[in-house]
Amino acid sequence: MTIRCLARFAVSCAGLALAVPAATAQERLPAGVTANVPTRVAELRDAALNDTVAYDIVEGLTTEIGPRLAGTDAEARARDWAVTKLKSLGFRNVHIETYQMPVWMRGEEKAEVIAPFSQPLRITALGNSGATPDKGITAPIVYFETFGDLTRAPAASLKGKIAFVSNQMVPTQDASGYGTFGMARFVGPQIAAEKGAAAILIRSIGTDESRAPHAGNTNFRDGTTPIPAAALSVEDAANLERMVKRGKPVTLHLLLTPKQIGLQESGNVIAEVPGSDPDAGIVLIGGHLDSWDLGTGAIDDASGLGITTAAAHRIMQAGTPRRTIRVVWFGSEEVGAFGGEAYAKAHKDERHVLAAESDLGADAIWRFETNLPASAAPIGDRLQAALAPLGIARGPGKAHDGADIGPVLRQGTAAIDLNQSALRYFDWHHTAEDVLERIDPEQLRQNVAAWTAMLAIVADAPEAIGTVDS
Repeated sequence: MTIRCLARFAVSCAGLALAVPAATAQERLPAGVTANVPTRVAELRDAALNDTVAYDIVEGLTTEIGPRLAGTDAEARARDWAVTKLKSLGFRNVHIETYQMPVWMRGEEKAEVIAPFSQPLRITALGNSGATPDKGITAPIVYFETFGDLTRAPAASLKGKIAFVSNQMVPTQDASGYGTFGMARFVGPQIAAEKGAAAILIRSIGTDESRAPHAGNTNFRDGTTPIPAAALSVEDAANLERMVKRGKPVTLHLLLTPKQIGLQESGNVIAEVPGSDPDAGIVLIGGHLDSWDLGTGAIDDASGLGITTAAAHRIMQAGTPRRTIRVVWFGSEEVGAFGGEAYAKAHKDERHVLAAESDLGADAIWRFETNLPASAAPIGDRLQAALAPLGIARGPGKAHDGADIGPVLRQGTAAIDLNQSALRYFDWHHTAEDVLERIDPEQLRQNVAAWTAMLAIVADAPEAIGTVDS
């Protein structure tokens, strides 16, 4: 862990300690908020600050299964593990819903500077990358400081060359940097292919200072032959940039041997806390079960599964909610959100009134946002009052799309976002460093408390929650 990461961790934990006081008879409410926090909600929220279920799920899944690449035997074992765990916790209607999806598999991956300064580089292939010839390729690189520079390169200017995009991501609390800088990974390889590149290397989409490259998906349009595409570790990318700035031509040797293996089985694991009023609708929550193959998927996204499942478990133990709470451990999110699409298709005729997912690690929640219809506006006010003692403020915007719940939201379902701090998340996201040791148990429990309070309010809210504009 770098000094910078330690500093972030200390600030985050210090803020959390101040933000989570013990329960009091009189809640301290934000200015202008007059909603009351029901005693039951406050008690459930504060008891959740001692939760052990979420950490147990993260620890068990990462230890007993480990990496869970979508469509592989490891993901299948994880589904079976999930069924056993959810049944042992007392959830009802636990089952697996399978579907078929295309699967890309990593192969050998090596990169080396041949000239002017011979040395190896640490890389990882991007999902859906094409392969080099069996003996690799040796070619000069063309340096682009930003993704925008790549887009402005003349047509055919990269023929026979390796594009190198040194696109340095900066940390943001709200994760907005991922969308901005991630374009180099999301569509950079497609653009490089259109301009004739033999291959592309990008600086990892991460905020760390390490030699652990960040994996992640890229996509090529139909009709485009995928070119070899890989991410350099942040420090190797910085080193390669320094070489370029010495002013001499830089030549690389690159070997990537991934392959597409066709359609394979993936699936969603579903469990429920049945409600007392079938007409009140379903509250859909969850995270994704699959992970990239480099680490054990602790922050992405075993923690999201643990947080949402532990919160639903607490509601279940406290009695029967009005609305059914459905917990979904979605499959194959990382490689195209196939699980979310399959779920929405299979359950399109059911009445979902609200959806929320946890997929940004396990650091403290600092903000929430909703897009509740006007008829359900009082729910947002109660949430603001209940979450304030956890250090969570109401955001100015509206809840937006999530990879797994997005297809359901587009059917008109309302959403709630419980935004976690992303200041540390992209240090380890999609790397071999995504392991259990990155989970801070205290911050994990704050997440469970927030989700428990949210579910306690939403699942029993007397207001009708109608559809919203998708």
